[in-house]
Amino acid sequence: MTQALIQSPVSGQDSGWRLALPLLIASILALLGLYRETAMAMVGIWQRSDTFAHAFIVPPIALWLIWRRRARLALMNPRPSLWFALPLLMAGAAWLLGELVAVNALAQAGLVLMVIACVPLMLGAQVAAAMAFPLGFLLFCVPVGEFLMPTLMESTADFTVLALRLSGIPVYREGLQFVIPSGNWSVVEACSGLRYLIASVMVGTLFAYLSYKSLKRRLAFIAFATVLPIVANWLRAYLIVMLGHHSGNELAVGADHLVYGWVFFGVVMFAMFMVGARWADSEPESTPTGAAGHLSQQPVASVPFWLAAACLALAAVLPHQLLRAMEPAAGPLASPRLELAALTPWQSQDHVLPSWKPVFERPAAEFQQSYDQGGRAVGLHLAYYRHQSHESKLISSSNTLVRSEDTQWSRVHGASRSMALGGETLSLHDAELRGLSGAEANTRLHVWQFYWIGGRLTASPVRAKLLTAWHQLSGEGDDAASVIVYTRSSVENAAVAEETLKSFLSDNWPAIAAALQSAQRMR
Repeated sequence: MTQALIQSPVSGQDSGWRLALPLLIASILALLGLYRETAMAMVGIWQRSDTFAHAFIVPPIALWLIWRRRARLALMNPRPSLWFALPLLMAGAAWLLGELVAVNALAQAGLVLMVIACVPLMLGAQVAAAMAFPLGFLLFCVPVGEFLMPTLMESTADFTVLALRLSGIPVYREGLQFVIPSGNWSVVEACSGLRYLIASVMVGTLFAYLSYKSLKRRLAFIAFATVLPIVANWLRAYLIVMLGHHSGNELAVGADHLVYGWVFFGVVMFAMFMVGARWADSEPESTPTGAAGHLSQQPVASVPFWLAAACLALAAVLPHQLLRAMEPAAGPLASPRLELAALTPWQSQDHVLPSWKPVFERPAAEFQQSYDQGGRAVGLHLAYYRHQSHESKLISSSNTLVRSEDTQWSRVHGASRSMALGGETLSLHDAELRGLSGAEANTRLHVWQFYWIGGRLTASPVRAKLLTAWHQLSGEGDDAASVIVYTRSSVENAAVAEETLKSFLSDNWPAIAAALQSAQRMR
């Protein structure tokens, strides 16, 4: 009799798990099927980019971490909690916003958060809390972090140049390129250390969870795993330049310096784990008998699993259906045309400026022309986007003034400046480019760039995305364009170049704005 009373709660728990677990798995699979385009896009990035290849092992690791806690989970009653339909809806809203503004990372993070929210919705807060870290670890599936690359490249160049000068080697630097007596060097994307940083943070987070019980120690080690690869990458870049310099550019000047980099990174990671293991906590104790008894006596779910599944389905389908409702009706889409009237007193002239073109992928319309007025030459480039998607969008890391691997042009510096334009004070993106080879060698271009978003002007990519989302939600479409003006410059006459660009925009912005508005009306 006594034995039957003790075993009955476990029997109830087994019954609950036999129903809850298949429902949860089916719900997650259905969710991934519904949002398969986002899921496949995420996996596609894992396949294409070595920076995010680590994400393939994140789901198996999360499942293994959950499996390690199976004994404790078996003592719990899965109890659906309908309140978690709200976080699921919020995650769906994040996905919807990511789709509207064509931000892959936001849409993919929204999908992963929806998957995570399914667990407490179907199994309850207590069960979800017991697997909180494995669920949170799934966020490493989201390929995010490329926005850090310019900052990491700049800091790597700063440290390398400083260290070289402290070593007694004279350095002349322009932007991400620098010259030392033995040759020329440049900090490219592969030198940013982003791969090291992301891999270190992921592995360091896992190590901290497995090695420490104290939250403070875990956070401290994660911070250590974040800072260490950045500093290590600085040292790696400096050592590679020194190796090339002292070997007469026989070593570390080709693909071999990438090998040296990964070997150095492996040594740094090994040292990091050795340091972390020095203060690791002992293995956590097993669940005490009293706690097991407490867990086993909890009541069976009062909310039917079918009701939780229905709420999950409704919350998951709603964002997807809202996006479909916002999509333009099927049929032929009018292509915008950029037609500028004469820009008096400026006259269109070919070949008055160096051959340079910014990189914009798949715009709906594109325009580039150079103009001259009294010996002052200015180039104008417009890239117009409509019906933006993840493959064709204005704000993208692929759209840039100069690619890092460009052999013709290099970006020397970038800054911001303000001027009155269109009745408002606009903050412009200000950059200077330098020719690297051929007829354009040592030629300089002064470049200004800003965005036109459905009639509103901004130089901020974030504000441009938010304006695009607002216009879409308001039913005004997502028409947007990049506006770039440029002219010849030099170290001595930078102020003259700025005055030339300012004069061109002041004279011709009404005509340029009219051309953009005319393209917007072509629907």
